[in-house]
Amino acid sequence: MGSQEPLNAVWTTQSVLSTLPHPPEENSPSPVPFFHLLERLKTTKREGWRRFGIGHGESISDHMYRMSIMTLLAPPSLSSRLNVPHCTKMALVHDMAESLVGDITPVDTDVPKAEKARREAVVMDYIADNLLGGVPGGGLSGGEIRKVFQEYEENKTLEAQFVHDVDKMELLLQMVEYERAHEIDLSEFCHVAGRIQLPEVKEWAAAVLKEREALWKKKAAATTAASA
Repeated sequence: MGSQEPLNAVWTTQSVLSTLPHPPEENSPSPVPFFHLLERLKTTKREGWRRFGIGHGESISDHMYRMSIMTLLAPPSLSSRLNVPHCTKMALVHDMAESLVGDITPVDTDVPKAEKARREAVVMDYIADNLLGGVPGGGLSGGEIRKVFQEYEENKTLEAQFVHDVDKMELLLQMVEYERAHEIDLSEFCHVAGRIQLPEVKEWAAAVLKEREALWKKKAAATTAASA
């Protein structure tokens, strides 16, 4: 599950870093150690699919990449009210803490939601202070990364609400794509569509669920024909 410990042991960033063969250098004036940390987002798989036998599925960075592209395609009725580049930045940052925390899903009851939030906040502090605190200039400081993450977590701005919706929408897309590829029923994830807030993203979700309905009707017809 990626960097989890029993709750009677206090989880710390250092407890995870101590297990890495090549932990990033801290307090460097270069962003290169931070770049190395991001590699873990490329290799850490999203856990929700593993329970269904999809062992070589999407990584965390796969998920965030498509989310980032999706923010750039916000419908005009929404993009006119949004800071779209800020949404894209938020999509790229929102799961960054999972580089050390791992992908903890709602079914992982051994790590309560509050503990998950604590771990992620600790990692974002580590990134902002220990990895990027001494990096000069640039278009994105460690402090700004932490601020964007906090905005997403608080979910009060329209930008944060949009990115939360896009997060759910990306999951729905992946759900249908895995159903097509692996011929498995992932209906457990359909409830996510009901948690989408903004009308424009609800329209996207409805389109995906319509695709899914057609997919399963086609499968049912093929099964009936094969057994006739």
